[in-house]
Amino acid sequence: MRNQRYLLALGLVSLLCPSLGHAQALRFQPQGAAATGQGNAFVAQADDASAIHYNPAGLSQVNGVQVVTGTNLVGGSIKFNSPTGTDSRGDFGGSVAFPPPSYSYVSANLGYLGWNSLSNVTVGLGLTSPFGLNTRYPVDGPFNTAVTSAALPLLDIKPTVAYKLNDQLSIGMNADIYTFASFLGQGHAEQRQVGSGALAGASVEFNGNGTGAGAAVSLLYTPLRNSDGQPIASIGLVYRTQAVVPLSGSFLVNGAKMADASTNLVLPQIFTGGIAIWPVRTSEREWKLELDVEYVEWKSMRNLDIHLSSGGVIPQPQQWKTVPVVAIGTEYKWLNPEWLPHWDVAVRSGYTHTENPVPDLTFSPGIISLTSNTLSLGTGFLCKGQGRFLGMVPCGGASALWTKAIGLDVAFQEWFYETRTVTGNLNPTLNGTYHASVHLGTVSLKFMF
Repeated sequence: MRNQRYLLALGLVSLLCPSLGHAQALRFQPQGAAATGQGNAFVAQADDASAIHYNPAGLSQVNGVQVVTGTNLVGGSIKFNSPTGTDSRGDFGGSVAFPPPSYSYVSANLGYLGWNSLSNVTVGLGLTSPFGLNTRYPVDGPFNTAVTSAALPLLDIKPTVAYKLNDQLSIGMNADIYTFASFLGQGHAEQRQVGSGALAGASVEFNGNGTGAGAAVSLLYTPLRNSDGQPIASIGLVYRTQAVVPLSGSFLVNGAKMADASTNLVLPQIFTGGIAIWPVRTSEREWKLELDVEYVEWKSMRNLDIHLSSGGVIPQPQQWKTVPVVAIGTEYKWLNPEWLPHWDVAVRSGYTHTENPVPDLTFSPGIISLTSNTLSLGTGFLCKGQGRFLGMVPCGGASALWTKAIGLDVAFQEWFYETRTVTGNLNPTLNGTYHASVHLGTVSLKFMF
């Protein structure tokens, strides 16, 4: 009986493994409302605490102590049409994905905290959900033996430091500590499906968690500034290392554990470059344009070999490829306008093109592996001095414990996915045409001390 259980576990691994791997194909890029409104073209601007995520070197521009926190509300659907005419529809766990992918950042300039000799050093800490989505499909759907739901509630803890070498050049670095937590989803990666063969009709699940680490190094070069010392041209460069997150967990059938199993999630190294210019930057108005280009080396995902507690290893080769991501964005600001004194007001827009890295052979609807074109709109309000946030809370105060400014940023994105027809998949039930749409709203609060 024990050998039979391991044989069944071997079969389950073969079915589950491809879908688990595709949970990595989605990098959830919106990690700050100011950047999201610009299509995430923020690497060369990076002038608030969300620089911890977008460009650690940009943290050197953030004075005093700053806190940014926000959340994303994500909805949409995935539609499937099989060659035989069978249709199915999936979503992200409901009309809005829950728990919602969220982010928080705090930064502090050491000179502001009293270490005058370290005034060129700024430190920070971030917490993000870089793979924050989950998907689900009908348990009686056409590919239920491949996947009925998948989730990867991975957290990224980002301790960060930035150093200002001079007025033109800053450098930064952070660690990326990838892990899971019980307060986010189920606290582990999870893949569910309906069994086949000897397990026909059974509820089958793989789950696992673990911790891995990577790092990022970056620079911000500002060759041109205006008479007030503000950037009018900046270049940002970021390198993120590959990271491996070992997952250890269980195979369950109808809730009963059948075997221990482990695999590795390989997160790619990423090269990012951005250039921003401010055609207008005066005491009354600012206008920024930015272009960012990324190369995401998914080709490092060579396999998802599964190791069982029986001692067996199931090879799972992958054939993913390196893909580019191109983002363009703009921001226009009114500074302390007559029609809204003591406030700065910004409007933003952007466009992002993201290529699909996953071939037909290993495609799975457990995640949306489709080329996408994303349109973004956003706005921001920063209340300062004698202004009152929401008409009640004073935005500036004499006390060091009170804020100097309070900000509110909101953004909306619509992800237009290109229709994809999958052929020659390892699991024939997945062959067919996929359509997807995603809409996202994000809001963040900013507190400046």
